[in-house]
Amino acid sequence: MARRVPEGPPPPPVVQRIRLRYAKRGRLRFSSHRDFARAFERALRRAEVPMAYSAGFSPHPKISYVGAAPTGVASEAEYLEIGLARAVDPAVLRAELDRVLPPGLDVDEAVLAGPGSLAERMVASSWRIELPGVDEVTARAALARFLDRDEVGVERLTKSGRRTLDVRSPVVSAAVLGAAEAPSGESRAILGLVVRQVTPTVRPDDVVAALRDVAGLAPTGPPVAVRLAQGPLDDDGAVGDPLAADRNQATTPP
Repeated sequence: MARRVPEGPPPPPVVQRIRLRYAKRGRLRFSSHRDFARAFERALRRAEVPMAYSAGFSPHPKISYVGAAPTGVASEAEYLEIGLARAVDPAVLRAELDRVLPPGLDVDEAVLAGPGSLAERMVASSWRIELPGVDEVTARAALARFLDRDEVGVERLTKSGRRTLDVRSPVVSAAVLGAAEAPSGESRAILGLVVRQVTPTVRPDDVVAALRDVAGLAPTGPPVAVRLAQGPLDDDGAVGDPLAADRNQATTPP
């Protein structure tokens, strides 16, 4: 049987790539990656962004998502890259997309993509986790026991079935940063983490589960996690800005 060829001219080529940093805030932290993708594609249409499309019978806009945060987790550092069929001003594009996206899905920055892979820059994430009903002393003791271990296995259901993940090895650094007070007066220890992005990804709830297993830590409610940054690791173990190279290239004279 002869292979069918799509009718009509091929889609226009990509003439510009733009990298976006966006946030999931408030109630929108409960949106899944699929929910965000649908909302973002609607926003592209509403903002009349000149997207480049794939070829074939079912063309798709040229969008590359990088390291999406888990459902239920807020984030100040989500990234994606889009390919455009016509060059635009990144600042104007950012403002238009932010205008048509729902509040809580906020586009904070847009830069021209430089050379290299954005995904390869995503080495680690920085997290802030509030632990309801856990005081600082208890959190520090649990964290010390966790950090004293070379390996801590946590069972998780994955697409290929149940498997045990080593949660300890990817943790670059961890500390109790203090405590917050909920409106009810309940104490909430605040945990800061830097975690390498391995496969499968070690998530904040995996670390909380590990603290429970090694030290009996038992928050009274769901932990509240926010990704503060994701990107390369510097020599001090801090998470850097993955768009810095793109931004610097745009400001460097030829």
